[in-house]
Amino acid sequence: MLSTDLADLKAYMAENPGAVIEDVARERKLAPRAVIEALPSSMVRMGGGEHFAAAMQDIAQWGEVTLIVHTDDAIFEFTGPIPAGEIGRGYFNLMQPKGLHGHLRHERCAAVAFVERPFMGKTSAFVAFVNADGGIMFKVFVGRDETRALRSDQLVRFQQLAERIAAQPVV
Repeated sequence: MLSTDLADLKAYMAENPGAVIEDVARERKLAPRAVIEALPSSMVRMGGGEHFAAAMQDIAQWGEVTLIVHTDDAIFEFTGPIPAGEIGRGYFNLMQPKGLHGHLRHERCAAVAFVERPFMGKTSAFVAFVNADGGIMFKVFVGRDETRALRSDQLVRFQQLAERIAAQPVV
């Protein structure tokens, strides 16, 4: 990306931090990772993809969260607890027979991004698992309480996890 394009993107994201990452990426013909990295530094921390399993095991202890998969064709949302998982046969396997379950290609995770920013008039916090192509595999959002505020217990867990993982250099 040219430095002028990067400067323009950073200025845009500073003015519009709640913009939908995937929409900005599509409009500018960029990978979503570039859009996340263009957010103001106070809103994003990044860690290496080798922390995928550790992040998912921690998130499995948070309780009800919202997991979002955003593609060009659909936005899938799951609200509930993320099941614990384990690595086997080349996948990170979510170990639950019903609800959210499946097999994740954890080795394609290149980075784990921790984003806290305004979105639709409210503060949001999410973990984005970024693949080797710069795309977002999925996002896990900190849950909200009955007043629609971020759950304080989960926000603390989110920030602690970010501190542990983002303290490591991205490889």
